[in-house]
Formats: sequence, structure tokens, C-alpha cells
Amino acid sequence: MQMFNVDFKNRKPIYEQIIENFKRLIIAGDLKEESRVPSIRDMAKELGVNPNTVQKAYRELEEQSYFYTIIGQGSFIAAPPKSDTGKEIGALYDSLVGTVRELIFRGESKPRIIERVEMI
Repeated sequence: MQMFNVDFKNRKPIYEQIIENFKRLIIAGDLKEESRVPSIRDMAKELGVNPNTVQKAYRELEEQSYFYTIIGQGSFIAAPPKSDTGKEIGALYDSLVGTVRELIFRGESKPRIIERVEMI
């Protein structure tokens, strides 16, 4: 996938970079619901990584409900969950609050942060 950014010099594990790339593309709408994703072998070959690395990323994406797999047919982009549990939503808000606090710590103003959020 030419829209993928995998940096072999980055300290973040490759499988996490693959996960982040897929999430970014799914959330942005570049990968549509029910779209078939490349096979593990094809993705590994394209990225120049071990198939086990891609398999680990795909497994995690399936556990997080971004993918689903049909045996013998491959992996596909899952529909967004109809209703997340309050715990999952709460965890996302906690993450957001932590990110906003870090932005403020690093000198960003609250109005600037709000402006950026409203651009979404």
C-alpha cells in the first residue's frame, strides 16, 4: 500500500506502525468498510518485513474490531461498532484528556487546541 509509512529507524515496533497506518486510513475513510485488505504475505512483501510482523498487526486490528477475517477469503475492514461500551469510550476520552494536557504543557493554548479539534 503506497499510503503506508513504515520507518525502520523508528523505535516504535513495525507491527505498531502497521496498526497505526491502517487505523489512520480507516478513520480517514480512505479504506472503506467491507474492503479486502492485502494478504499477510503480500503486505509483508510490499513492506519488506517478516510475515509474522504483519500477522501480529492484523491479529491486533481484529481484536480491536477494525478487521474481521473469513477463513479462506482473507481479512476485511469491519464496520464501525454500532455501540461501544462506556469503558471503551471512557478510555478514549482519558487518552484525549492526556493528549490535551500534554499539548498545554508544551505551550499550546486552549483556543488553538479547540480550533484544531473543530477542524475535524
